[in-house]
Formats: sequence, structure tokens, C-alpha cells
Amino acid sequence: MNIKKIDDRFSTAGQITPDDIGMLKDNGFRAIVCARPDNEEPGQPTFAQIESAARAAGLEAFQVPVSGQLTEGQIIRFHEAMANVDGPVLGYCRSGARAGSLYVTLDR
Repeated sequence: MNIKKIDDRFSTAGQITPDDIGMLKDNGFRAIVCARPDNEEPGQPTFAQIESAARAAGLEAFQVPVSGQLTEGQIIRFHEAMANVDGPVLGYCRSGARAGSLYVTLDR
């Protein structure tokens, strides 16, 4: 997995799997934000699978699926998710770009 650190609060990555959750926790992440819709491509783990593994490991997990241009609703949902997490967050999608696009909407 290729994790790109944006700043101390947020990093991005491509698709993760439930097996990656332990490593993410060991690396200090407190939450995961999925910017990918389920069933975008064959074999992709569902958000429910990621969320279940994350919660079992003590991590928060949020889904803000993005397909195309960001909407006001997606931005609001992302801001709410980030406001409820204290510590580093990993945002993921197919390549990490959509997760990064959500993060740049935050006032920092």
C-alpha cells in the first residue's frame, strides 16, 4: 500500500483491504474515510467489510462516496466526519485522489 502523507492530520491511499487495518492502526491512524462507492470495480472490498475490520480494531470509519464532481452534501459529510476524529485520518479511494479532493475543502 502506498500512503501519501498530506500533513499530520490526513494521508491518502488507494484501495485498502480489511487485512490492512492492523497496520494502519499500528501506524497511528485513528480513522478511515472511504471516498469510493461500493461496486466501483470487481473484487473491491465493500465499505461494510472495511468498516467492520476498522471498528474491531478500535478505529472510526466513514464513507463519503464520490463519483464525479464533489457535491455540497459530500463536503458537509466529510467535514462532519473529520470534526468527530481526534488524530490522523487515512482517506482512500481507487487512487487516493478523491479522498485528497475532499481534504482540500477543509479550512485548516
